[in-house]
Amino acid sequence: MSKANETVTIKEYEELVYSDDFMFRKTMEDLNLCHDVIECLLQRPVAEFNVGQTEKEYEFTSDGKPIRIDVYNESDIPKEEDASGKEIFDTEMQNLNKKTVESYDLPKRSRFYQASIDIDFMKKKFGFSNLPVSNIIFICTFDPFKLGLSTYTFRERCDEEPGLVLGDGTEKHFYNCTYTGDNLPEDLKRFYEYIRTGAVTTDLTERIDNAVQTGRKNERWKTMYMREQMLIYDAIKDYEDQLDEATARLDEVTAKAEEANAKVEEANAKVEEANAKAEEANARAEEADTNSDILRQQLIDAGLTPKV
Repeated sequence: MSKANETVTIKEYEELVYSDDFMFRKTMEDLNLCHDVIECLLQRPVAEFNVGQTEKEYEFTSDGKPIRIDVYNESDIPKEEDASGKEIFDTEMQNLNKKTVESYDLPKRSRFYQASIDIDFMKKKFGFSNLPVSNIIFICTFDPFKLGLSTYTFRERCDEEPGLVLGDGTEKHFYNCTYTGDNLPEDLKRFYEYIRTGAVTTDLTERIDNAVQTGRKNERWKTMYMREQMLIYDAIKDYEDQLDEATARLDEVTAKAEEANAKVEEANAKVEEANAKAEEANARAEEADTNSDILRQQLIDAGLTPKV
């Protein structure tokens, strides 16, 4: 059995819940539902959405591969609130899927999504004042910063004067759905509870759950899901096959290197042995020369050999 068959598990479509990426994206295609979820998260009024798109793509990579964000929405807002007259919402569902929190690198991921939105708008209509108000929203089924807070909200502020807000129109929100404390607005608390347990306790969670139940019966969605999962499966399998091949080649190269090292060590041993013999021969030659000089001197002293 291949590694891919051992490690890749495709969840049954009928078992999908709201926090699963596919079901999250599909149910959030309902602009009214999506709008109310985001209002619940941000805990403030949000203007009606006039643009809604799931799996929005940005082609900014050098190899032409698109970058995809889960749920993208736009609202028109009064010019008095912001010169751009636009507010953007990028909403992402984040599951660990047996990975570590650190491996997701959410802070820089949020930075990249923000940059993608800004560049896309600048391409349409140049001018810094045209950059919209933007909200990057991560709904996390884990604590993204491991500090036990219910929500982590980031806005640009001055280090030297914390009361001075940069006012660049960007916000990044990270929601910790594992939080079970009481110091949460009731609707947000119940939303978190629904993410964790599936408990339906409010009008919003009932609407979400109805969308999920209806979605599970949608044969077109099911086909899309299975096709998507098979593409992922095939991609992982191809990657693991390539990894297996690369590992086998590395093992082969390593074995040859070890064999070569063994031969080098053997050759070095022979060289050391030859050097030792040479040193021994040199020592004997020096001893013979010394003995020869002594004998010659003895003969000279005995008058048996003329001095040279």
